[in-house]
Amino acid sequence: MWEEAKAVIAMLVVQFIFAGMFILFKITAHDGTNLRILVAYRLFFATLFMFPLAFIFQRKKRPEFTWRLVLLAFLSGLLGAAIPNILYLPGLVRTSATFSTAASILSPVITLVLSLAFRMDTLRLRSNEGRAKLLGTLLGVGGALVFVFYKGFELHIWSTHFDLLKSSNAGQSSGTATVSENHHHISVSGVLMVFGCNVSVSLWLLLQAKISKEFGGHCWNISLMNATGSFVCMAVALCTEHNWNQWRLGWNISLLTTIYAGVVVSGLVMPLVAWCIEKKGPLYVTVFSPVRLVIVALVGSFALEETLYLGSIIGAIIMVGGVYLVVWCKMKEKKSVPTTSDHVETNKNIKEVNLGNLSAVNNRDVP
Repeated sequence: MWEEAKAVIAMLVVQFIFAGMFILFKITAHDGTNLRILVAYRLFFATLFMFPLAFIFQRKKRPEFTWRLVLLAFLSGLLGAAIPNILYLPGLVRTSATFSTAASILSPVITLVLSLAFRMDTLRLRSNEGRAKLLGTLLGVGGALVFVFYKGFELHIWSTHFDLLKSSNAGQSSGTATVSENHHHISVSGVLMVFGCNVSVSLWLLLQAKISKEFGGHCWNISLMNATGSFVCMAVALCTEHNWNQWRLGWNISLLTTIYAGVVVSGLVMPLVAWCIEKKGPLYVTVFSPVRLVIVALVGSFALEETLYLGSIIGAIIMVGGVYLVVWCKMKEKKSVPTTSDHVETNKNIKEVNLGNLSAVNNRDVP
């Protein structure tokens, strides 16, 4: 009972921390901060924090550094850190914190589609689970389209509110996305960036399923990913931003966001998520994603002047329903694997017995 409670509490804490990161990213992106530099600093701080943890807690699991490991770490950092961070922040500016969070919970659906494309999974449309997975995928995509293209009437939850972004649109630097006067607008380019980020993360998850054991422990895996991702993001930022004043970190929201995302999220939350996956499995972690959406939607409508529409609520509900349907099907398939294996083994034994009896009869009849 206490173990179950600890897992639930841990995942709720994770959702609140992730929601805080989305809110801070939204505020920082509107505060004139160069987004490429912010991403580079975030991964740099995460690397500095994670490598000592790897040396202290997983010294015996340290991988052997070979050229193959370096190439795999580069690919992991590119798909899991560099591309998602480079695409996500501009996409967040061009959409909203609520939409970006809603799109992020579609990862199981996107991962399923990519695993089918790479023949790492099968749909099995003749089974109920296969048809349900297809329906869940279509619901996830349909919910996202409803969220983007259908508004409906406005929903006013709060009788009073304030806007943290009111004075943050002035004086934005080069490298940040252009923000219109109405920062509630969801643009097509922003939607493509957010979904591009999710596709990259899903590709990284599929990659991890193949190569994660080669990196040793979780801390080494995340450390190498952050290190190579930081290298790529630093190179991109240096090539696009030559004003050294933009690289200064002052005592402002940018420094807070960088430390929060790099140290708290990448350094403290990711091991907590890894612990939950080890105890309860990856599907258990996915179930709590809609909690993050509710938190961001409420905070966004109260403190970020993000208007909630009926279409946003309907689209989010459809997306969550599709994700839960896919997760439910994966859980059913996972539970059926031992039963199927036992059934095959039993049939195999019966077949061997029958063949043995047949052989004995034939031998007995031979003169």
